[in-house]
Amino acid sequence: MSLTQHVTSVDGVDRRPPDVLSTETPESSKAVRQVLSYDAFPLSRSKGRTDSVTAYNVSITKRAAQVGITVLACWLASGIVFGYAAIKPILISEGVYRDLCTDEELREDVNVCLQQDIRLNFFFTVASITTNVSALPVGTVLDRYGPHVCGIAGSISLAAGSIFMSYAPALLDFDGYLVGNIFLALGGTFIFVPSFQIANAFPKYSGLIVAIVTGSFDASATVFLFYRLMYEATHHTFGLDKFFLSYTLVPMLIILFQITILPSQSYHTIPQLEREMEEAQDATRDVHDSDDEVESVAELSGIRRIRKNRRQFRIQRLNELMGDENTRQQRAEREEERKLTSAVWGVLHGQSTLKQILSPWFILITLLTALQMLRMNYFIATIRSQYKYMLDSESQAEDINHFFDIALPIGGVICTPFIGLCLDNLSVPAVLCMVVGLISIIGVLNSLPFVWAAYSTVCLFVILRPFYYSAMSDYAAKVFGFATFGKVYGAIIFISGIANFSQYGIDALTSGPLDGNPTPVNIALAGAGFVVGSVLVAFVWIKGKELERPQPSDDEEADRQRLISEEDEGY
Repeated sequence: MSLTQHVTSVDGVDRRPPDVLSTETPESSKAVRQVLSYDAFPLSRSKGRTDSVTAYNVSITKRAAQVGITVLACWLASGIVFGYAAIKPILISEGVYRDLCTDEELREDVNVCLQQDIRLNFFFTVASITTNVSALPVGTVLDRYGPHVCGIAGSISLAAGSIFMSYAPALLDFDGYLVGNIFLALGGTFIFVPSFQIANAFPKYSGLIVAIVTGSFDASATVFLFYRLMYEATHHTFGLDKFFLSYTLVPMLIILFQITILPSQSYHTIPQLEREMEEAQDATRDVHDSDDEVESVAELSGIRRIRKNRRQFRIQRLNELMGDENTRQQRAEREEERKLTSAVWGVLHGQSTLKQILSPWFILITLLTALQMLRMNYFIATIRSQYKYMLDSESQAEDINHFFDIALPIGGVICTPFIGLCLDNLSVPAVLCMVVGLISIIGVLNSLPFVWAAYSTVCLFVILRPFYYSAMSDYAAKVFGFATFGKVYGAIIFISGIANFSQYGIDALTSGPLDGNPTPVNIALAGAGFVVGSVLVAFVWIKGKELERPQPSDDEEADRQRLISEEDEGY
């Protein structure tokens, strides 16, 4: 599954240790608001893009339409490759990779042969890795060129992927299916990553919009489900070529909306709006140096009154966007409560990226994430073959597969608001404990050869999937901070993606030496996840308890940092 599509906020506050060389007071250097970015090498503020627009300069109707279109585009395009379990039977029925079958397998007319099944699963694995790893270059493009360029690039990628998938049988000596799926995955990331910025169209409701956008990604897996239903309803006449040619309408519509309705510039973020509010509330701005040139007192008074009225009108419009002072205060108090509840907020904020990556906080979460991404993708790719072996029933395995096709997107959509509540109201150790608990329970159930265990596994899996990735995003923001989010979270994404290539070997192991028996693999992955997860929970819990102890004041911390600097200079 994807790490990039499950974030809980588009911005947040980072703890910033006192700078020993800074003239700022400890209070002013205590925290700084940052915006989430997947750009691993962000430009400095002076070199960054400044062509953003304040939301109140665009009508409410147009902004609402932009949000609706963004959600629709995400639903139709952002994560369709994760509907693989639904389209795999069609790929088999249409004879994709059937040429890899041996003569003996063809004579026996097996439904899917060994090498065909392995290649089909690899087809999905590569798409999953592409979705995750591409978040970094897409984030860079977004930060430098804006959502308009990303939307067009995503549409082109989706169109290219659809064409490759449609004409793959005619592309001799060239794997059009694999290349096509890579383009579909890349296009989905280009469409999705910029979509979080649409939350700034209505800053007061940014959390709700982020949740809806995240849910639309989960719902995008239904695209292949609807296609499978159509394929069966037309008695297999609506083949892959017809479907993917028809699907090119989606990127065409996205480009049309990009040109006509969707924003070509990003909306101002909460930190930018807060700076605007500070400027608007500064009454000294009513007085200009040029006022000395005005001789008439009455005229000068009138000029300053006009400036004051403009400033107050600006405050009114900003209040409509962000909420009045009471609303903002309540939001700040809730944010402070979440920080206190987390138990480990800010533990590595302000540290260098290298120091963060070399810490146990990073190493343990990366190991667990790599294991869980591998395990989840393995389950999605092999659910039908797993339960065909475990239940010794093709029909029951097919029913479970169909149930999974429906439960996967629905589970993600339904669970999204509840996940937000958990992350806001539970400590990081408690959330991780829940995650490890679900991992362990699913591991046990997924090893039992019973129908009730199979359906229970599916139900818990569709809960764990969005919960895990949202929890990891939340963990990264709270532990490492938003300032280094692109680099640190990007490293987690990259390492986990590369590790996911081992799924090809696991498929070969299951289909070959294990003779189709998935239980040893399920037990091994579940056991490894439990061990690593338990170590992570214990580590975070212990560190959280240490942070509860009385901490040095900011002045004492600054003195300590100064002493460290002096010691370093002595060597």
